[in-house]
Amino acid sequence: MAAAAAEARVFLEVRRRLHSALLILGDPNEGGLPMDVCVTPTSLQLKSPGGCTELWLPAGVRLVPSSCRGLQHVAGDGLHLRLQARAEFCPNLISVFNQSSQAQGCCTFYCQSCGEIIIRNRKLLRVLSLPHENWGALVDEWCCHPNPFANKPLHPQENDCFTGDCFFLVNLRHDLQQPRPEVAPVETRCLSSENHLKMKPKANTKVICKRCKVMLGETVSSETTKFYMTEIIIQPSERNFPIIPRSQFVQSVIAQCLVELSSARSTFRFTLQGQDGKVYILLWLLNSDSLVIEALESSTSIKKFPLLEDLLKADSSSSWNAVKVLYQPCIKSRNAELASSWESDISVHCLTLPSATCLELLLILSRSNATLPPSLRCMNSFQNLGLS
Repeated sequence: MAAAAAEARVFLEVRRRLHSALLILGDPNEGGLPMDVCVTPTSLQLKSPGGCTELWLPAGVRLVPSSCRGLQHVAGDGLHLRLQARAEFCPNLISVFNQSSQAQGCCTFYCQSCGEIIIRNRKLLRVLSLPHENWGALVDEWCCHPNPFANKPLHPQENDCFTGDCFFLVNLRHDLQQPRPEVAPVETRCLSSENHLKMKPKANTKVICKRCKVMLGETVSSETTKFYMTEIIIQPSERNFPIIPRSQFVQSVIAQCLVELSSARSTFRFTLQGQDGKVYILLWLLNSDSLVIEALESSTSIKKFPLLEDLLKADSSSSWNAVKVLYQPCIKSRNAELASSWESDISVHCLTLPSATCLELLLILSRSNATLPPSLRCMNSFQNLGLS
């Protein structure tokens, strides 16, 4: 086939479950040099008067050239076509906590941002998932006697770790390395018995890193602390602190949370709110089986796909395992009406993270959205993207 492009962009999305792929070969500048494109099971070959570039697909990905169909030109994107494809390997999300391997062993908790040790050599005998937030109502429905767990919060013992949707609960009673929470008087207004507004000091329960001052979690009680999964890395004590780019870690943790919650609870819409209770982002999960590959033709040499080199320089793989979501920002009163309707919808699940992390994630989403071809960036007023 022939296409017109001065500097061709190649974008390929492979859907593992559907065994299909969307291939976009395009140039935003119309009227470029003529170019021939040859599709083989393991590569794409681009020929132009200036030379030939062969782009190899990652190992395990194969196309079916004879299945090409739906060829069309989309203004601003270039040529769109669909074909059959197979991707044999599965997404490799960053594992924040492996319950089976970490239990019964000694673990060290690190601040993900700077590597500061938060809890050293903690022996975990039990790693347990916390029940659904509405578990109390379910107990009332199933029991023929009064709920024995009513008004009894679940607090971990010294060698326990409880895992929630996006946080850990640990007991810091006897830990010498525990971070000291900020305790500062915060003026809040409350209505007194005389119906006058009075200023009442309130303790700040934030748990911050001593080194980088990043918020890691909150104190739940005098013995129990909640750490957010986006701020903490848990490793076996014999291992060193793993250096992972911050943006890569955040989007991988969020992607993992969305996939697990959608699978366990059939929930596909989420609100992300800060610890201050403000909603920052609305997320709508579309699918979690995408493999995205893209490249720009900048030379005539044979090369592999350089996807997101600034985030994945240490990764020799040329593939991006993507969780595709739609999102809407809710900062500065944007989409306030839509956010309010989602908050009152019982099918929407709420995730709470530090406010700074919500803003950080919003920036990551915006950057990811900007890398997509223009025709794929929006859908029904939502913005489209993939989390790795």
